[in-house]
Amino acid sequence: MSEQQTQLIKRIYERFNARDIDSVLAVLADDVAWANGMEGGHVHGREAVRDYWTRQWAIVSPHVEPVAIRHTDDGAIKVEVIQRVFDLNGQPLEGQDHGLKDKTVTHIFRMEGDRIIRFDIGEAD
Repeated sequence: MSEQQTQLIKRIYERFNARDIDSVLAVLADDVAWANGMEGGHVHGREAVRDYWTRQWAIVSPHVEPVAIRHTDDGAIKVEVIQRVFDLNGQPLEGQDHGLKDKTVTHIFRMEGDRIIRFDIGEAD
């Protein structure tokens, strides 16, 4: 994995946590397939990702912290992430009815050139 890709992935998490959606969308392919961690499945395209995050951030305040980044034999970039989800007042969630919760997960990125074409969420390795 190139240092450039590692820095790009780190920057994506930093910008997501800062709610700088435009900076993250700028590195996504126009037709990106992005995992929907709240409802399941994927959303497709930059504007669908924007809509998904806008809906998500209206009900919860997620924070994702990458703790390990590695390149797989098939070309994917796997990131072990500590995901914490708070209510809009910064308090731990209680009685949630969506798929987001505090846990360690694996985020899987697929890239073509300098664009992310697919993002999936898996169980922690």
